[in-house]
Parts: sequence; structure tokens; C-alpha cells
Amino acid sequence: MNANINEFLERIRQLEADMEQEIQLRRQQLQVDFDQRKVKFEKEVLAQQRRFKEGLLRYVLTADWRHVLSVPFIYPVLLPMVLLDFFVTLYQWVCFPLYRIARVKRSDYFVYDRTHLAYLNVLEKINCAYCSYANGLIAYCREVVGLTEQYWCPIKHARRVMQAHPHYHGFADYGDAENYQAELARLRAELMNMRQGDAGSNL
Repeated sequence: MNANINEFLERIRQLEADMEQEIQLRRQQLQVDFDQRKVKFEKEVLAQQRRFKEGLLRYVLTADWRHVLSVPFIYPVLLPMVLLDFFVTLYQWVCFPLYRIARVKRSDYFVYDRTHLAYLNVLEKINCAYCSYANGLIAYCREVVGLTEQYWCPIKHARRVMQAHPHYHGFADYGDAENYQAELARLRAELMNMRQGDAGSNL
């Protein structure tokens, strides 16, 4: 991999870590606590949050007409999302062992902690769960597809790719015919090492 690109990727990883640290500090200011991946609030904090909760009936009756009009186009999308979830999960469970790629841990991509917020009513919590599922699903699928791309066709595109998955920038350069086979072998070996690393961490 190009040394400059490698350096840029390392700086991006460091910036992401710094950003997560800042977000963690803000959580502490809002008195959010985690216990084995579960969110916990002090009773006083929950009581304070409930003061800002909008009642369900008022929420529905005062809804913007544009929001109401969009409802029939939002919730039916859940069906194809569930089907996508099923088939991507089935695909990786069958194919990844054949490629010697570590399976993506699905649960790492789905976070449903907004239900603990006392200032949201039932409908708002349902909507938040819907958004959490949709975004988690896309991130999960993106990782599965990204690893698949690294195995089968790890070549950068000639054009810029918007929001490329995390593995993309380590791919072989577009048009580098001389080094492609060596890069393909290197990138597949990386996938195998990831699997062995995961297996070792589970011992």
C-alpha cells in the first residue's frame, strides 16, 4: 500500500478515536452510564428527562401533515430490509467459511439504546428503533460486502468513491497490472489473518 495513504488512514483512525473520546465526555456530562452495553440513568436524571416528554396523543394530533403523508412510504420499507438482512446473513454464514473470512458479528452493528430516553414517547421510540435497525443493517451489509470485495476484486476505482467502506483504501491501485496478483494475495492473506485473530481472541 502507498505509504502516504497508509499514513492518512492512521491519522483518520486517530481522529475517530479522539472524536469518540469527546463524545464519551459529553455522555458523562449528561450522566449517562453503561453497564455491560446497557444504558443506565440515575432516577433524578430520568425525572428531569420526563419533564420534556411530549404526550403521545398531542404528538399525533399536532403532527405536520407532510410527516403523516410520508408514513405509508416509510414503514413498508421494513419488509425488504428484513429480507436483505436474512439473505446477507445467510450468505456470509455459508460463504465466508469457504473463503476463510471471519464472519461479521451482526450484533455489533445494531444499537437500540434510545428506548432508555425518558423524554421520548412510545411512537418516537418506535421510530428511533426503526432508524437504528435501518442504519445498523446498512452498516452491517456494508462490512459484509466490503470484505467480499476485498476477497474477490480489491481494486480501487478510477473515479472517486463516495463514503467508501473502511477496507477500500487498502485495495490495489487502479491500472496497476504488474502488482495486482501480489496485492490480491496480500489482501486475501489479511482476511485470513483477521479470522485467525478472531479465533485466538475467543480462546
